[in-house]
Amino acid sequence: MNVAEIIFSPTGGTEKVSHILSTQWSEKTTKIDLSDANIDLAECKIERADKVIIAMPSFGGRAPETAVRRLKNIRGNGADCVIVCVYGNRAYEDTLAEMEDAAKESGFRVTAAIAAVAQHSIIPQYAANRPDKSDEEQLKGFARQLMNKTDEAGFIPGSHTYKKAGGAGLVPSPEKSCTKCGICAEKCPVKAIDTARFHADKKKCISCMRCVKICPENARKINGMMVSAAALAIKKACSVRKENELFV
Repeated sequence: MNVAEIIFSPTGGTEKVSHILSTQWSEKTTKIDLSDANIDLAECKIERADKVIIAMPSFGGRAPETAVRRLKNIRGNGADCVIVCVYGNRAYEDTLAEMEDAAKESGFRVTAAIAAVAQHSIIPQYAANRPDKSDEEQLKGFARQLMNKTDEAGFIPGSHTYKKAGGAGLVPSPEKSCTKCGICAEKCPVKAIDTARFHADKKKCISCMRCVKICPENARKINGMMVSAAALAIKKACSVRKENELFV
């Protein structure tokens, strides 16, 4: 049995969750990076006997449009998959439902779904340092439960009409300390950053925060006042620790 991880993880939290799960099945996995705008996903090989994890973050209660669109370029060939949405302790709403639809459209059999918590990519005080040791043990337990599961999943939460997607809103900008190394532009999942001034196109940016995370000079920031307002708006929803959930 080969294990494949199909991941969209701009800041690393989703990949960490996926890796905790996959290593319970195999020490060696194949990673397919949906955030890499340069790879030809149609050339990715998934066999019927493979066991697959499809993992994405929840962006405002929806699956990232870029990730969903790229997933649909991969042929699932009837392989069993577990869909995993990762969210910052607020809510994941229709993310799993949207992922389920996209996975089935691509030819995968969805055998289970997991909603997992990781540190919020924009407001890091929410779900700080998660997944933590408790999360890791819980996720490993989920993976062991799913080791030999082959029947299709039952109830997966969320509406298949999907909630309205929000705009990007928070767009990172370079500060004076920017050295114009170009890493942010090279690694941006949607190629939203120009290579002259290293500003992001507001129409293309998906507020994934990868450029902020990977900048070696810590030279990309988002508007502090806007972040404070966003933090206050979701404070109540994020004030209670939410646990990971398994749906089979």
